[in-house]
Amino acid sequence: MPSDDDDAPLVPIVCEACETTSRIPLSDVPDTIQKHNDQLHDGEDIAQVDPEIVRHVTDLAAEDIGVSDDDA
Repeated sequence: MPSDDDDAPLVPIVCEACETTSRIPLSDVPDTIQKHNDQLHDGEDIAQVDPEIVRHVTDLAAEDIGVSDDDA
């Protein structure tokens, strides 16, 4: 029987400095990114959610609240 973690959406995380990409469960994103950046980049915000995903989610939120580029 699959656990809830098996059904959790996976979020792509990228670190250009390390040239790595991984997919982690949504619930683990903040802690995983912070841990990576603390251990490998002296706390600098280097690793992050894939910027394409961030833009897509931002666009969806803007549409949802009625603030999109199409309204201009």
